[in-house]
Amino acid sequence: MRSNNYVIMFVLVMTTIVALVLSGMSTGLKDIHEKNAAVFNKRSILSSISDHISQDLNSMSDDDVLELFDTKIEQIAIDAKGNAVTGVKAEKIKLSDEFKKPEAERVAPLFIYTDDKGEKYNIFSVRGKGLWDAIWGCVAVNADLNTVAGVAFDHLAETPGLGAEIKDNPGFGKQFIGKKLFEGSKYTSVAVVKGGVKDPAHQVDAISGATITSIGVSDMMIKGMSFYKPYFEKHKK
Repeated sequence: MRSNNYVIMFVLVMTTIVALVLSGMSTGLKDIHEKNAAVFNKRSILSSISDHISQDLNSMSDDDVLELFDTKIEQIAIDAKGNAVTGVKAEKIKLSDEFKKPEAERVAPLFIYTDDKGEKYNIFSVRGKGLWDAIWGCVAVNADLNTVAGVAFDHLAETPGLGAEIKDNPGFGKQFIGKKLFEGSKYTSVAVVKGGVKDPAHQVDAISGATITSIGVSDMMIKGMSFYKPYFEKHKK
């Protein structure tokens, strides 16, 4: 009988130890996952202004990315009226969740990067739909809140060599640099068009063979960026 009690006690102790070990591993893995997710998100945001960063973003370590972001980026949450929202950290906003709300109730992130010369770049987040699933991006705009300084697009499941080119082909994103969001006081944004650019200030070439994805990017640039229009109108120089 005593022997059985020892066995039961041993099993209980071992069960407790295993539970504690698994709990510790889970906490540790959660911390690693959260850091990796933060690095991925911040690297993506900074990719839109890679031409304006003194370091090569691709060769930067994860810790370097976190330090650059935390020291050079100001975060603001913007509501549908163009006002800053207190108590909400921009990097915590998930547009996939915000899109489930009525537009009037949504908030969107704005990241303001200040380079070593004091130049400011406003980075806006957009989200849309490609051929197969979600696409999204960051659009960097100069301090004039009109001229595009860079873009970085990504996708969940677009076709390699076709729709995936929004991310994989640097030449596609380079087209947006220097384009204008406004024509005078009129909001126009930047359209992705087939058959050749006819309005160099507001159009870029579509990806050959990826019509639906190109339309999705165009919608993000026009409709997605229009969420920030009230903010532009309040702060545009």
